[in-house]
Amino acid sequence: MVVLSSPSGVGKTTIANLLSQRSKNFKISISHTTRSPRINELDGKDYYFVNKDKFKALIKNNSFFEHAEVFGNLYGTTKEAVVKKLNKGVNILFDIDWQGTKQLEKQKLDYKIVTFFILPPSKEVLKERLSNRDMKDKLIVNERMSQFKSDIIHWKEYDYIVINNDLEKCYNQIKEIIVSESKGLKKNIDIENIEGKIQELIN
Repeated sequence: MVVLSSPSGVGKTTIANLLSQRSKNFKISISHTTRSPRINELDGKDYYFVNKDKFKALIKNNSFFEHAEVFGNLYGTTKEAVVKKLNKGVNILFDIDWQGTKQLEKQKLDYKIVTFFILPPSKEVLKERLSNRDMKDKLIVNERMSQFKSDIIHWKEYDYIVINNDLEKCYNQIKEIIVSESKGLKKNIDIENIEGKIQELIN
């Protein structure tokens, strides 16, 4: 179980897609959400788009591994499909936030979990990436930037912290760590460098 988390716009979804596209042994866990689809997003491929009543019914039935409210929308990972794939030896990628990661880890499952927190190279680059998405509304960009600091303080809760300065390099770094972890080997990370980058990002 590979968890990818980051503040909005850093690139976790793109990296998850690359991992699943380039390796048959990686499948992305498709989350349920109450938010509206973005341009080019498809139901059942990117998310399962449901209304709040359906989502709350799934919570009531204890169907989720984890669920959280993010920017006023609900997101959750259902258990059944994930467990089926894990039991077939498939590695599952989770594109979730720190709230979902905490809940997933509390489940104490019989599967190895490796967690990644992905940082942007700078706040300026992050704002540019958000502005270039389908978020032309400045209020939406500003909302995500205002959430940035409260997201980033959770970096210490993760096994590995990587910086998405270059997409291909970031992908290769994550892939290399996953391969090492699958062999029972822990990779060292430069904590001093990461702490310096965190201070730079929150100031």
